[in-house]
Amino acid sequence: MRAMILAAGRGSRLGPLTNDTPKPLIKVAGKTLIEHQILAIKKAGIDEIVINTGWLGQNILDYLGNGSRYDVQLEYSIEPSEGLETGGGIYQALTLLGSNPFLLCNADIYHTIDLQKFIEFGSQNLNTAFAQLLLVDKPSYAQSGDFELENDLVFLKGETANQTYTYSGIGIYSQALFENSKAGFYSVVPLLKKAITQKRVNGFYSAAPWFDAGTQERLAVIEEFIRD
Repeated sequence: MRAMILAAGRGSRLGPLTNDTPKPLIKVAGKTLIEHQILAIKKAGIDEIVINTGWLGQNILDYLGNGSRYDVQLEYSIEPSEGLETGGGIYQALTLLGSNPFLLCNADIYHTIDLQKFIEFGSQNLNTAFAQLLLVDKPSYAQSGDFELENDLVFLKGETANQTYTYSGIGIYSQALFENSKAGFYSVVPLLKKAITQKRVNGFYSAAPWFDAGTQERLAVIEEFIRD
């Protein structure tokens, strides 16, 4: 299995921090956000990683290089400065990801989730599922949640009587999810929602610590968590 890290966004909510530095290269606890992801993916046994780049993308290439210092192989999918959004970015990178399902991770998160356990769960359903989503508890700043979970199947909000969870930004995706897609600027969310209504998306819940790094306040929370 290969992995892809989504790293093309500008991170405008981080204000001046991303004027001259791409969000994935912002440091928390001495490492950049994207390095935390690379190390977590490597720990899970994956050493071939594709990174898409957009805003100040050359800075990411210059900083990470070919990945040898992390004992992984890095390839890059170069997008325009404004990026291609999640769906368009993944679609462009498919030729680099091979024909098998791949692990997808956002660059702007921090977690202590056991990705190997998630991958083992996903491997049981790869023949029928278009995607496997890793779901976590709702953070205090986003209590509405994203999806519901029942018998390992993901449902849209309101479709079951169960509680809602937040999508962690980590999933296992099949090329089949993009079978009718084409190049362009678009989100992956409509594709996921369509697959969910077809009962082709599985879910895996983790109670391990997970953080979004979308604002300076949330970065400070991550710093405090790692320090403590």
